[in-house]
Amino acid sequence: MKKFSALYKQAASRKGGEEIIEGMIPNSRSPAALVRITDDRWLSGMAKAVFRAGFNWSVIDRKWPDIEMAFNDFDPHRIAFLSDDDLDVLLKDARIIRHWRKLKAIRANAQYIVDLAAEHGTAAKYFANYPSADYVGLLSDLKKRAAYLGGTTGQYFLRELGKDSFILSRDVIAALSREKVFDGSPTSKSSRADIQGAFNEWVDDGGESLTRVSRVLAFTVG
Repeated sequence: MKKFSALYKQAASRKGGEEIIEGMIPNSRSPAALVRITDDRWLSGMAKAVFRAGFNWSVIDRKWPDIEMAFNDFDPHRIAFLSDDDLDVLLKDARIIRHWRKLKAIRANAQYIVDLAAEHGTAAKYFANYPSADYVGLLSDLKKRAAYLGGTTGQYFLRELGKDSFILSRDVIAALSREKVFDGSPTSKSSRADIQGAFNEWVDDGGESLTRVSRVLAFTVG
């Protein structure tokens, strides 16, 4: 497994220089900044990730103001208590992406947000304070307790909200495989533990954050 500095040089050479890749690496938010994001915005971020899955993202982004209106700005308590009949009304609303399973997932995720708020004061505190060194644990919780947020859908949700994160995209998986970080499937429990360990090592080696390491890895491939 290469040192982070070697990966960074490889990425810079591939992409045309350090200045270029620095401009392509997003900044993650601090825990203090994440805590200030209200729970309706966390649910909104989840819903956007769910709607984007399998769709052209630009279509979802263009429709998003209307989707926000249709869902009453994603108040978690209000969405969590929608009945199937309420969802059926939404299913006929031309402002949204009319997909029954995704509508049910958004309702389930509203309940997840409500539960997190009951457990931690706000859902924001839970996401903000979850340690980056066990990011795979957060992904496992999303897969287990939320809906439609397994795989990269949940990872993109966290990245968009500013949580320090890695995304196991095709390029990142290829880079991790090249560096012999894991054996077999990258989705197995043992592989996820190996991947987390490698990311932690690269962060400590000067990578600064999961987000930064993730993007640099991707740039060494794509």
